[in-house]
Parts: sequence; structure tokens; C-alpha cells
Amino acid sequence: MKIALITGSGGLIGSEAARFFSSHFDTIVGIDNNQREYFFGKDGSVNWNINRLKETVNNYIHLNADIRKYDPLEKIFREYSSDIQLVIHAAAQPSHDWAAKEPLTDFSINALATHYLLELTRHYCPKAVFIFTSTNKVYGDRPNSLPLVELESRWEIDSNHEYYKNGIDENLSIDQSTHSIFGASKVAADIMVQEYGKYFGMNTGAFRGGCLTGPNHSGAQLHGFLSYLMKCAMTRQEYTIYGYKGKQVRDNIHSADLISMFWQFYQNPRPGEVYNVGGGRFANCSILEAIQLAEKITNKEFKYTYSENNRIGDHIWYISNVNKFKSHFPEWHWKYDLERTMLEIFNSMVIE
Repeated sequence: MKIALITGSGGLIGSEAARFFSSHFDTIVGIDNNQREYFFGKDGSVNWNINRLKETVNNYIHLNADIRKYDPLEKIFREYSSDIQLVIHAAAQPSHDWAAKEPLTDFSINALATHYLLELTRHYCPKAVFIFTSTNKVYGDRPNSLPLVELESRWEIDSNHEYYKNGIDENLSIDQSTHSIFGASKVAADIMVQEYGKYFGMNTGAFRGGCLTGPNHSGAQLHGFLSYLMKCAMTRQEYTIYGYKGKQVRDNIHSADLISMFWQFYQNPRPGEVYNVGGGRFANCSILEAIQLAEKITNKEFKYTYSENNRIGDHIWYISNVNKFKSHFPEWHWKYDLERTMLEIFNSMVIE
């Protein structure tokens, strides 16, 4: 019996992983208690996605458990024990702004629960591959100290600095920067994931994502950049741009492309490894450029307001350099460019 255990299975990455790995494993055990609705309200609810998994994935088992509680988690691991060959930890509190409202809740979900899962994996299924969805926010605002130039619709790296032409790699320091409360809790989890690989020899990997996106995203104002932006474009709901003239740049990776990275890592894990993952130079945009593309796709004028106050610890320019991952797994490449991803989000949305 081969079992994959996935936390946050109702979310963007968790649900994509459940569908993909259901054809490679005997059973998918998903854990999700729809905490996202508590964070972001009705728009953030993932119940629709959980119900769809139950209906369409025959070997999916759903567990409504709180990953902050050790005893219920241990019961799950004890029940499935050595049959678990893969753990994908995709559950998280994912918002800068929300974390500042409830720092203890944020840390308990992002850091403490990750430690619980690592320790339970070590005791009950130590040979399993453990994949953690980390974040580029572990670098804090350090990327803002890079040499940037302002262009018509975006900020960009100064062309005289060759090192960063393909984006930001894993050598950028995570120290002496402002991370946001969210970023700091993810740093704690990220380091622990690495340590369980390096110290205990477990098959752990931390994937530091840029903007993760796709049609399964329950986009809300505080989280889910392209999904929420497209929702605003379709409904003509007013969108707020926070600082940097709307020229801040993000790379965007479709959830299916990220899951294909997970598949590569599962087949040949490298204990304690860390990877920057995102759309890289293949798929990236500023907010202004995303708005232009949304207007093109929807054929509607986009309504937005501008606030001079940027989010604390937010990046002005962030493009992931994925060359390290590609050097370890040369068969992997992106399939979804930015327009294809946004079209898929647009075609999947049901606006009430």
C-alpha cells in the first residue's frame, strides 16, 4: 500500500497534488479544516474544492483535522504508519497582513505545525519524502536592496548586474531584513525542514515559492494575487494597489508546474535541499502588466485605486532563479506561461 499524505488538501497546491498523485499512489489522505475561510472570509473558503476532491478522486480520503493539535495528527500517522511514502505539507497561513493581526495563530500554523509533521514523519515513516511549500518571503525585504531601475510598467534589475539576470537564487541571505510576521514564521519552518534532512538524514525538501497560482485558487484580497485580480476584472470590483507605483514584479508559477517539480523530487529526493521555485523569466509580471492582460482577456476596463503605503516587507522586484532545481532535475520545464495561466483562471471562474 502506497499512501501520500497532503495537508492543506483543499487549497491551490494541495488539491493539485491530490489529483496528480492519485494516479501514482493507492490512497491519498488529505487534511484540511477550511481554516482559510477563517482567514479570508467566504471568498477564501475551500469547501467547494474539498467537495470536488471527494466526488472526483476515487482514492481520496478527507480528514477534517487541525494540524496545530499534536494528538489528532499522531493518531493519523499511527493509523497509516509505514504505508506513508510521501508527505506534502501545503497547509499554511499565507498572508502578510493577516499574520500581523494574530501572530500567535500564524506561528502555530506555519511553524509549530510543521515541526509536529516533521517529528511524526521521523517516528512513523522516516523514509517518506517530505515536501514543504515554503515561500520567497524567507528572504524578507532583502531583494529590495538589489540594484533596480524603474521602467515604464515595471521595476527591473539593473542590466549591469549580470548575476541577477535570471532572478534571485538560493544564495541570497535571509538575515538582517524585515520579513513580516508571516515571513518569519515560514523561516522557522523552512529551517526546521532543512535541519531534519541534514541532521536526521530524512528526505526533506523546502520549495521557496514565488506567486503560486492557478484555477483552483480561492483568491481573496489578502492572498491570491492573480486569482483575486482576475475576479476583480470580471466583476469590476475595485482593486487596491499598495505602493511602488504598481510596478512591483512577481513571477508566477501554475500549480501544475509546481506539482511536476514535486514529482521530480519525490523520485530522486535530496535530503535537506532548498529550491527557489516560480515562473522565473518564463512567467512574470508587474501589477500594472497583470491588469493590462486581465483587461485584454475580459474585454473590460479594470477599476483600481492606489495607496502609497506598501505592505511591510513586501518585494519591489522578485523573480525566482530556478537554475538550481533545473540542474538537479533537467527533465523539468514550465508548461504554463502567464497568459495561458490567466486564461485558465478566467475560464474556470463562476461569478455569482
